[in-house]
Amino acid sequence: MDAIVIVDMQVGLLEGAPKHDLGGVIDRINALTAMVRREGGTVIWIRHCGKPGDSFERGGRGWAFLPELSRCQDDLLVEKSLNDPYVGTRLKEMLEGLAPHRVLIAGWATDFCVDATVRSTVSCGHNVVVVQDGHTLADRPHLDAPAVIAHHNWIWSNLITDRSITVLPADVLLAG
Repeated sequence: MDAIVIVDMQVGLLEGAPKHDLGGVIDRINALTAMVRREGGTVIWIRHCGKPGDSFERGGRGWAFLPELSRCQDDLLVEKSLNDPYVGTRLKEMLEGLAPHRVLIAGWATDFCVDATVRSTVSCGHNVVVVQDGHTLADRPHLDAPAVIAHHNWIWSNLITDRSITVLPADVLLAG
């Protein structure tokens, strides 16, 4: 049984510069969450709760999940206030209780919250699969979004860990 963790796919990410391949990322997340549910796994949505006045302020417009996402009543939810969804939340205990064979990770933003999630998940003793084309961000001042995504996919593929960490495109995961 797998679990999939979807990081910060909220309306607030629409502010600012466009996010790389956002429509494609949403489509792949929807396909993967459907697959995980169909196979008896668990979908965990991470929601960032920002400070008053920011784009992700609790209860504000940006705090809501993107309406294009296919969410289900039985999915789990973790609310966080930092990049790392393990800090100050029950994510570690949730995953320990589920004991998934592997944890798939996708979402926004590649270089901040997705990176923190990948590293903490493998550090907590889980086999991790990063969805290679399932995370996004906007261009950064020094690198365009595709370069940042490629860089992080390469880093994650080469981390030294006690557990497995792989980076696979959604179509490979969907093909089984």
